[in-house]
Amino acid sequence: MVAATGKGLTDIRNGAVLQCLEAASLGMPFEVWKTRMGRYRNEGTLTAFRQIYTLNGGGLSGIASFWTGVGPKMVESASKGAVLMVSKEFLNTRANEMGLSPFLSGIIAGAGGGVCQTIVMGPCTYLVTAKVTSTSSTATPLTKLIGDTWKAKGLKGFYPGGSAIAFRQATNWASRQGITEKVRELMKKRHGDPKAKLSGSEEAISGILGGALSCWNHPFEVARIEMQARASHGESKMSMLQVFRMVVKEYGISGLFKGVVPRIGLGVWQTLFMVNGA
Repeated sequence: MVAATGKGLTDIRNGAVLQCLEAASLGMPFEVWKTRMGRYRNEGTLTAFRQIYTLNGGGLSGIASFWTGVGPKMVESASKGAVLMVSKEFLNTRANEMGLSPFLSGIIAGAGGGVCQTIVMGPCTYLVTAKVTSTSSTATPLTKLIGDTWKAKGLKGFYPGGSAIAFRQATNWASRQGITEKVRELMKKRHGDPKAKLSGSEEAISGILGGALSCWNHPFEVARIEMQARASHGESKMSMLQVFRMVVKEYGISGLFKGVVPRIGLGVWQTLFMVNGA
């Protein structure tokens, strides 16, 4: 790992700050939107958006609904951002030292950083999913949800869908980092200099393409949401493959991509912060 001095401390600080800013702004509404669609797969994109807004009567309360679960999300963002930045930079540096191309280095760094994030993301995404997918007219206090989960299953109770999270994160950041680096590489070649400094707009385009194209792995996200929602609502446990089979049987292959529109928005937003912000 990177030493907790100099650049290491800078990476930790930057990772935490960037992820918190991303989530506190547009990241959280996209997260709530895609989580609802991943669970309530009979709702279309606009229907799900309206359902979230009208859940608490619309108006300011309806807008606030898009930040449901923001508390655990901030904890997740601060911790996973730091983990991603340190592990990604460490792996990317080592891969470059081995003489690998920027594209391969980006894939290795992104995948490794994504897997490292799983340990802190499990409990936080579980709490956010439980809050967003709740069908109760009165919201369960977060402290009660945490207490009930701990009493029933201990630490393990906060990690339903752990396999789906690991697969999603590994493929997620590998794709984002790798695709973004590939686009950067192609743009630098257009300038005739592999070490050329890209403009702000070129960096933005690279990040947008990396974020959007990385959403090919959305089936893992649907499985993660379903597995966590079932656990939080006391429903029967299902493996990732069982969720895939159930969703395909009920909705076809398209069911595995429910919520992909807000996910693309979230992917673009996150990539602009984390890949270009790094």
